[in-house]
Amino acid sequence: MRLLSAGCLLLPALAWADTGYYLVTTYPVEGEKTVDYKYWKARPTGVPQRSSPEVGVSLNVNGRWYTEFGGVWFDCACTGGRSFASYYWQNDVMLTQGQYDVDVAFHTKIDRMHDSARGYGFEWGPVLQTEIGRTQLNFNLFIQRDLRGVANVPAELVYQAQVKYHHKPALSFGVQAFGEVGPWQHWLPRARQSHRIGPAIFSEIDEGGKPRWKLEAAILTGKNSGRTAKSLTARVQYLF
Repeated sequence: MRLLSAGCLLLPALAWADTGYYLVTTYPVEGEKTVDYKYWKARPTGVPQRSSPEVGVSLNVNGRWYTEFGGVWFDCACTGGRSFASYYWQNDVMLTQGQYDVDVAFHTKIDRMHDSARGYGFEWGPVLQTEIGRTQLNFNLFIQRDLRGVANVPAELVYQAQVKYHHKPALSFGVQAFGEVGPWQHWLPRARQSHRIGPAIFSEIDEGGKPRWKLEAAILTGKNSGRTAKSLTARVQYLF
């Protein structure tokens, strides 16, 4: 019972689970639509294994604006199986497109919890990308805020990073990293922060000369919600 209770204490972080496992990138192709499936599984030390499938539908409104709407489910022994957790609306807008060495986009995401008592969550921040030869570099820095109206709930600071080598469309590889450091103006002690890093692979499958499927997966080690953990993430996108 103690383990189950500890596992349930991790549930408030679910609103931001995808940010902790999937890198945000945005280079919209005008009019392109996507069905987006994501899945992660993690086993933090001392608590039950948990996982989360997620399904979204996106649209590149124009060459600068990407928008996606989707839903998130959650599996954990502490909740008695799979349950619907939240739905979300994500928007990413390009601010620069090639004028400078680093391209910049602005990311926002609103989560509406299925449990009305938990209310809403809001996330925003810059998305950065540059390329050196065939190597792509990404770094994102987001602020997350609980919008339940609870007093004295601080905004949290999280980051995403990636190094990706473009070997060929069918197979590229790299490294991804994710982390949460606590309140943005007063970070948690190092021992209570969460940082995860690991190898990642990427693939694009063409149909009729155009990309139709995008796949990526990563194995991450480090800390999840302050606990040592190993995680597996996967993402499949169908473009049309």
